[in-house]
Amino acid sequence: MKKLTCLTVLIASLIMAQKQNLTPETLWSLGRVSIDQVSNGGKIIYGVQYFDVKENTSSRNLYSLSLDGEKQQITDEKEKNSAVYFQEENLLIFSKGDKFFSYDLKLKETKELPSDGAEREGIVFSKDKKFTAFSRKIKEEKVLGTDVHTDLEKSNAKVYDHLMYRHWDSWSDGKFNHIFVGTSLENAEDINKDEKFNSKTCSFSPDGKFLVYQSKKLFGTSDAISTNTDIYLYDLASKKTTNLTPDNKGYDTAPLFSPDGKNLAWLSMKTDGYEADKNDIKIYDFITKKTENLTADWDNTVETFIWSKDSKKIFFIAGINATEQFFELDVKTRKIRQITLGQHDYTSIYQVGDYLVGGREDINHASEIYKVDIKTGRQTKLTTVNDEAYSKINMGDVEERLITTTDGKKMLVWVIFPPNFDKNKKYPTLLYCQGGPQSAVSQFYSFRWNFQIMAANDYIIVAPNRRGLPSFGVKWNEEISGDWGGQAMRDYLSAIDEVAKEPYVDKDRLGAVGASYGGYSVYYLAGIHNHRFKTFIAHCGVFDLESMYGSTEEVFFPNYDIGGAYWEVPQPKAYSTFNPINSVAQWDTPIMIIEGGNDFRVPYTQGLEAFQAAQLRGIKSRLLFFPDESHWVQQAQNSLLWQKEFFKWLKETL
Repeated sequence: MKKLTCLTVLIASLIMAQKQNLTPETLWSLGRVSIDQVSNGGKIIYGVQYFDVKENTSSRNLYSLSLDGEKQQITDEKEKNSAVYFQEENLLIFSKGDKFFSYDLKLKETKELPSDGAEREGIVFSKDKKFTAFSRKIKEEKVLGTDVHTDLEKSNAKVYDHLMYRHWDSWSDGKFNHIFVGTSLENAEDINKDEKFNSKTCSFSPDGKFLVYQSKKLFGTSDAISTNTDIYLYDLASKKTTNLTPDNKGYDTAPLFSPDGKNLAWLSMKTDGYEADKNDIKIYDFITKKTENLTADWDNTVETFIWSKDSKKIFFIAGINATEQFFELDVKTRKIRQITLGQHDYTSIYQVGDYLVGGREDINHASEIYKVDIKTGRQTKLTTVNDEAYSKINMGDVEERLITTTDGKKMLVWVIFPPNFDKNKKYPTLLYCQGGPQSAVSQFYSFRWNFQIMAANDYIIVAPNRRGLPSFGVKWNEEISGDWGGQAMRDYLSAIDEVAKEPYVDKDRLGAVGASYGGYSVYYLAGIHNHRFKTFIAHCGVFDLESMYGSTEEVFFPNYDIGGAYWEVPQPKAYSTFNPINSVAQWDTPIMIIEGGNDFRVPYTQGLEAFQAAQLRGIKSRLLFFPDESHWVQQAQNSLLWQKEFFKWLKETL
């Protein structure tokens, strides 16, 4: 037995020696798996996207998958394909650019379909396929200089009389998403004619008599200061539209008819302007005409949901203790049952027979498709797109720790260790500051802020679920609003201070990194850290709350989370107490600042201000600027460069 044990250890050691740590190049060679469509009979259509770094392009091909794991490749080309809908059980319609194709799953034949070249989004069909609906951008407002001054055809000016003139990463061109309904894609009528609002298609009633959609029917400045999105019911016969949620002033989104047609369910937030409010499942009874909140007494928030095939239950995804799991809701009793357990995130949900199907990922692995037995919760992996790649990669361990905060609460913190971790060594350690600010540090797999690739570069990562992060109850989530620089900052310091007590942490080599609110956190910590950290990296972070308020697009966000405008009397305390710009005089630590030129949520000038302050104060600093990226870095070569510069800076300063 001893000889066998030694041999086993030797083999294991040789295998480990052959493995390599994760690199940016390997990360960007992985396939990105996501489900597009599931047929009534349970055929799963998913896509796998690969990036060609050399060409700075990507391709996405489609596959069919059954519950027993049988796969069939549908497309095989260097273009992006997306499954649109099932015309019949074995006849899939998919798109490639503005062209449409049919694919017969039995005959394995592809045919190009006639197309007028018009761009369409969110295509849905009634159950009997007699009607279709989709959204299309329609010009409703003259904002381009050439719209008004037709004689100045080379002008590229834009003229606006209201806010919401730009959003996330694009300027308004006067076009709005309208819903079209008809008997075919080519024979459809605009049901939002003359409306300067964006609408989104959702679903037909099972009898094909009604279409339900969501729309935020607010224009310009009103749109910028409110989240009031409503659910609308369109009668195909009378062509009349009814607002089903006129009394709720927060977000109402994602409506779905029950399969029996008796009820309509949707996600609902009650507070106007609060984009991270608790998301409840509401249900409308077409017989009683009454609306009920099915999750009112449940202390968490719903991400997405589907109806069960028998209309008696609703299956949904929700965060719980920094993971994203499947849940079951009994419509009659309102009883909620957690179906899945484990350190992972489910990112999509469908029902196929007695199983739920969805994408599942964790900190160490990109998404693959799993099936889950609804009764037992047993999880079975159906795709293995990246298994071979991962078999050659050394992985660091992920530890879940509970750390006591300054106000006596227990905070879940992920600690990610380098591959081949040696407890007798001392490691430089990074505090990861999450964005949002209400966005959980769950088991997500990122292709930029990837914990495993940080660990592969011999860093320990400390990732706290500080105040303001969902999946720990409504109160924990709410405590960040109006208190950006308060308890959340103390939570960060509690996490890094506690982990730094470990003998394997080099206390003289601590860094803090983060994006968005995480970038704000880095700027704020730079002024209060009391020599804890040796280096900082801030990506698209908020540096000056006043100039941020004056240039961001969704004004409802700072109105709620910061407390209002800086000119109000009395002025919200955040501008004086929690503004990073007020502590620049205390900055004394190297800082790297990353910005995207098309970031309109946290405009890139925030980073320019921070970089200028650091430079003028003589602090070692670096600006990494991507002119054509937004709040995220999405192009392959830019993303690789981001990784290289990220670790280059850490090597120089930590």
